Amino acid sequence: MKAITPEMEYLSTRQSAKVLQVSLGTVQKMVELGELIAWKTRGGHRRILASSLEQQLQRRKRAMRQKSTQHCVAMGIFRRTENSVALLEAIQDWQLKVEMEVAVDSLEGLMKAVSIAPDLIFLDALIPPVEQVHLIHYLSKNKDTQRIPILVDEGFIKLHPGVVTLADENAGTRSSVPEELKEELENGLIELNPLIIGYPATDPEMDAALNPDNRHELLEPLFLEALSRKCF
Repeated sequence: MKAITPEMEYLSTRQSAKVLQVSLGTVQKMVELGELIAWKTRGGHRRILASSLEQQLQRRKRAMRQKSTQHCVAMGIFRRTENSVALLEAIQDWQLKVEMEVAVDSLEGLMKAVSIAPDLIFLDALIPPVEQVHLIHYLSKNKDTQRIPILVDEGFIKLHPGVVTLADENAGTRSSVPEELKEELENGLIELNPLIIGYPATDPEMDAALNPDNRHELLEPLFLEALSRKCF
């Protein structure tokens, strides 16, 4: 993690992403949600106040200390069994105690999520994009799951509008995405939803710097962030 030095009053979006160990998209979303203080230069470049980054880091540390003994129930919906096994093994080393229910099928995952009402829901990056759109739609609409944070691949968050368009083109005259859902997407179902939290999985900006073990390590603070956003 890159340190913030006393002479640094503000940082670029890219520098801020390195400090927080998140993607550029996550930093931009944090600015939009008011979690980071930023402004734009005359040239249109975003600058983020260093003190607000420091506050964010301190909040993370406090959350880690406060919730290190907390029992968290998570629901993981995966495409492949081996992906669920890898994450289940990784969370054994976390300070946060996580009990994860697993489904390797979207319908099973939806039914389990409604049944157990977990603290957070994790969507595997290998779930087909259109299927992820439908999952988020149903989870956000169901009264038993609509207040539960959902961890979603950063790459999917960036690409989902194009994914929907491509799905329509491939389907021909019969659209695979209902008009109601398209309207919800246009109104910010995913990118403006504070309960949608991105995690690095297929983000090319971070691919070169991260191996699978690093990715799993980065998930723990994101799980904590999800818990802090959960609406009771």
